[in-house]
Amino acid sequence: MERPVADAVSDESPSDPQGFAIGGIRIEPNVILAPMSGITDSTYRAFVKEANPGAVGLVVTELISIEALARHDLKTHRMLSYLPHERPLAMQLFGAQPTRMGEAAAIAQDLGADIIDVNCGCPAPKVTKRGGGAGLMREPDVLRDILRALRRTLTIPYTVKLRAGWDDASRNAVEVARMAEGEGAAMIAVHGRTRKELYSGDADWDLIAEVKRAVRVPVVGSGDIMTAAQGVQRLNDGGVDGVMIGRGTLGNPWIFREMAALRRGETPPVVSSRARFLAIDALIARLAAVLHPSTAIGRARGLGCRMVKYVHGGAQIRALISRAPSVDAMRVILQEHAERAPTDDLAA
Repeated sequence: MERPVADAVSDESPSDPQGFAIGGIRIEPNVILAPMSGITDSTYRAFVKEANPGAVGLVVTELISIEALARHDLKTHRMLSYLPHERPLAMQLFGAQPTRMGEAAAIAQDLGADIIDVNCGCPAPKVTKRGGGAGLMREPDVLRDILRALRRTLTIPYTVKLRAGWDDASRNAVEVARMAEGEGAAMIAVHGRTRKELYSGDADWDLIAEVKRAVRVPVVGSGDIMTAAQGVQRLNDGGVDGVMIGRGTLGNPWIFREMAALRRGETPPVVSSRARFLAIDALIARLAAVLHPSTAIGRARGLGCRMVKYVHGGAQIRALISRAPSVDAMRVILQEHAERAPTDDLAA
């Protein structure tokens, strides 16, 4: 049954400082863990939610291929596993074939998604060369047909995550956002860079605010939020309904609770070096419990190296982690440093 376009428009006040609605789903607080390929699996999402009690309004899966999902690829289905306390949960799909998108979205809905998000922002060549991700910014008619397929298929809300455009000559996020709203998208997320910029330069938050002024549905901004103070500033001054943080969580997974404290007018709690080491150890132990050893060591190495960034002597520790031959060896390194680390230093 086709979902009426009007259902996408929130009854919430656009000036609500703490939250908004995606269809009938309340997102509060209005701070979202962004999708990151190879990062935001269930283990990482649950870790972030647990590290930031009550401070994350929505989490999003890593991007999922509609072709693989529609073919019932077992590995892809496993990528959509989740724990109950991750909810509300958006499952993000990428691809450029409207019929396949509808089929894959129906599968994701059946698997328990609260929201379906269409990826129109990934700049990776392996995604864009087939028209998906940021490639859809160059093909708004294809995106329109994708959203129409979702409207015919889904009973849950669907959203889109855009880039500013493909390049500086086609910064069309405003036009694409208007079209997406007209086709029933219940929220628009915008990363303030073009595909050509990748992650260089500065995100264009003026353009994100322009998108917000152009549509009635909630608009969430993304780009360059690396500290809690930056996140709060964007919520206060960015002209958006919410913010989405991805890379900023890799160096500081506690950024959401720090933002919550700042919004209450409190000084954020400081994470000591010892607490950081123990948290990293716990995270990579969870990865090792659910992933094949060859996959787990790569994920553990990448996350561990990023998360010790703000620890005193972090460069030396990163070198040790990078050379560790196994997850168990990494855990020994982390546990030894935790035993020697003070509990009251200003690690972050």
